[in-house]
Amino acid sequence: MSDIKKIVAIQRILAIFCILIARQGYAQKPIKADVWLTNPDRSALFTQQKDALVFKMGKTTLPTINVKMDSTFQAIDGFGFALTGGSAMHIIRMDAVARATLLKELFSTKDNNIGLSYLRVSIGASDLNDHVFSYDDLPAGETDPELKHFDLGPDKTDVIPVLKEILAINPKIKILGSPWSAPVWMKTNGDTRGGSLKPEAYKAYADYLVKYIKGMKANGIAIDAITVQNEPLHPGNNPSMVLQPEEELAFVKNNLGPAFEAAGVKTKIIIYDHNADRPDYPITILNDPGAAKYIDGSAFHLYRGEIEALSKVHAAHPDKGLYFTEQMVIDGRDSSKLKVASPVERLFIGATRNWCRNVLEWNLAADPQNQPHTDRGGCPMCQGAITIDKNKVTRNVAYYAMAHASKFVRPGSVRVASDIPAGLPNVVFKTPDNKKVLIVANTGQTAQTFNIGYGLNYATATLNAGAVATYIWQ
Repeated sequence: MSDIKKIVAIQRILAIFCILIARQGYAQKPIKADVWLTNPDRSALFTQQKDALVFKMGKTTLPTINVKMDSTFQAIDGFGFALTGGSAMHIIRMDAVARATLLKELFSTKDNNIGLSYLRVSIGASDLNDHVFSYDDLPAGETDPELKHFDLGPDKTDVIPVLKEILAINPKIKILGSPWSAPVWMKTNGDTRGGSLKPEAYKAYADYLVKYIKGMKANGIAIDAITVQNEPLHPGNNPSMVLQPEEELAFVKNNLGPAFEAAGVKTKIIIYDHNADRPDYPITILNDPGAAKYIDGSAFHLYRGEIEALSKVHAAHPDKGLYFTEQMVIDGRDSSKLKVASPVERLFIGATRNWCRNVLEWNLAADPQNQPHTDRGGCPMCQGAITIDKNKVTRNVAYYAMAHASKFVRPGSVRVASDIPAGLPNVVFKTPDNKKVLIVANTGQTAQTFNIGYGLNYATATLNAGAVATYIWQ
């Protein structure tokens, strides 16, 4: 072989080697990871650390979270809270400057803002409104099958104005609507609590939900998805309504799906919206092709059951999405300790590792007395992620748990595989701009030092017991 051919061959080998290095994430120049930390003793509250982690060649015997970029899972739609009527009521009553400052902190990604990208709103009242209402309330004994009296009513006072201000900050935010109950005149028990949807009211209720979506659109608010019924197996909230799986199946298959199709509504239909102890509920509905063709996916809460049950639904219907739409996260009695590792492990790590495209906490805001809530079944312990006392804002554990995901895991990110050393639950994402985001919770009783493995490179990190950190690198 001539010298020229040898040089060309060597250059080709080097070029291939460089490509392999780039694909595997091997360091040609030092890789540095920014660190955002929350400690349970509040010495760091979602605070960027001065010193970045530096990835280096080599490895120690420490427990290692190996990031496996070649193994990817679901895309992420976003992270956020329920903007209940009560939340919106407190926000809209703030002075304009205080409200603008708060909404920027919550919905902008710049500076130290936390970049919420997904919201859940109630269709009509939830149990965290100051009173119960639907959009078509009538005197006892009257009905309105043609929905001539439909009106967005109280939402015009708080929810809609607040959403418009949020959309001015983040026009791409996704909004999910969930009904707590149909209007009383459509129900079997004539009450805002419990009861079921009368079969003869199925068509009117489908039209009611279409009117809601169109009414919000007329106000400049796009509803990306709705769930058919919040907690369809729980009659104790006020308002609430029971829908058994066969009832929800029939309603979607014969009424809601066709009504959306006829009206040209593109809003996604999501079923179930209740606890992880009943994966059979959505599977039963999705097993019916006539219903499944209208359905985007299933939604879950985690007041009962195990988060791993969601993967059973994915295994049964891998073509359908999974969504985590509600969990109350509150400070314990010992408010000196911020128990942030638990919700991060259960929700942000647990739900996304079990195929969820979003994580929503319950709820965004309340006052110092956890008001408002409805009587006869409202939630007196539902602390907001933030507490609003006129213009004063206090950030609670749900806020900090959310921030570790919402700021950096932007919509369109994809979950990536990673190892889970004992006591270090974690999840990794690749963002649309090719950043890697690792969220780790130390659920052990002592501080832990561990490695983060990326290709042939390793960075060493330490987390205090009960702490959470997010690591971001390019």
